[in-house]
Amino acid sequence: MGQTLQIERANQLKNKPDVSTIKFGTVFTDYMFTSRYTPEYGWSEHSIIPYQNLQLSPSCQAIHYGQSVFEGLKAYKNGDDVLVFRPDQNFKRMNQSLSRLSMPEINEENALDALLELLKVERDWVPDGEGQSLYIRPFVFADEPFLGVRPSESYQFNIILSPVASYYGNQLNPSSLYVEDDFVRSVRGGVGFAKASGNYAASLLAQKKANELGYEQVLWLDGVEQKYVEEVGSMNIFFVRDNELVTPKLNGSILPGITRKSLIELAEYKGYTVKEESIHIDDLANDLHSGRITEVFGAGTAAVISPVGRLNIHGVDHIVNDNQIGPVSQDLYDHFTDIQYGRREDPFGWVVKL
Repeated sequence: MGQTLQIERANQLKNKPDVSTIKFGTVFTDYMFTSRYTPEYGWSEHSIIPYQNLQLSPSCQAIHYGQSVFEGLKAYKNGDDVLVFRPDQNFKRMNQSLSRLSMPEINEENALDALLELLKVERDWVPDGEGQSLYIRPFVFADEPFLGVRPSESYQFNIILSPVASYYGNQLNPSSLYVEDDFVRSVRGGVGFAKASGNYAASLLAQKKANELGYEQVLWLDGVEQKYVEEVGSMNIFFVRDNELVTPKLNGSILPGITRKSLIELAEYKGYTVKEESIHIDDLANDLHSGRITEVFGAGTAAVISPVGRLNIHGVDHIVNDNQIGPVSQDLYDHFTDIQYGRREDPFGWVVKL
């Protein structure tokens, strides 16, 4: 992308919704950011334009061959200020995803500048209710009209915004997980570490199965031996074991979550012992049964922290902490969200203020 950012004003603005009543990801703001890549000009034509449908050829390569990646982050309201949580990390991870899918990388600094300009235009859309935020969805996809298995020669980069309440309603009400024994999400050497759209399509059948069995989310095992814990469908996973915080180590098939990374840094700052290791599913079952594991929670941008109260492993239900949120989960959630919303000092330099 170059340096010039054009702004096209909308003829009419939308009425702001009551965010407490809308479903996550269904309402969008007045404007969006857009940019286009061609071999001749690189990333160019970047603009802030009224939110609108995209025009695509039926032979668009993203539809046929899946070159599509995205990110997710949030902006928060604190008085008159708008706060954005670690946006630089999202654009850094986006480039890792783009590289893996043989797509052209973006200029991270220019992308961040474009996002901040878009948020300045849309700052009135950032809600200020309890637990509310403005969800930010950057995404890049191949749009060349060509039916051939090779990297596309043209791409679009867009950013759209959506005001949201909490992802799970009362997100501190413990959720339930089903350990998937048949399907796998990804394998090392694949695209599991990338935020590739196809990863989520691959998870949907198992998610449907879990829901039909009465569970809210899938806990995935590794794709080679199907013995080691990896991640939940929309979150990384953490365990409190012997008063230490434990999470599966990154191995190439686990998404390197920014909330995951931030929680590890925050926990260590607060004096917790944090371990990243391979976690065998049988050891997890034994530690839940014996009481060594006292808390389980998921961590991700949309949910922040989602405690787990029930975990099905090989058909056996394990109840965690009497299906209540635990003290470590609550402590980390409170401190983490206080930083995000500007209620507490940010010693890490994570928050960008507008």
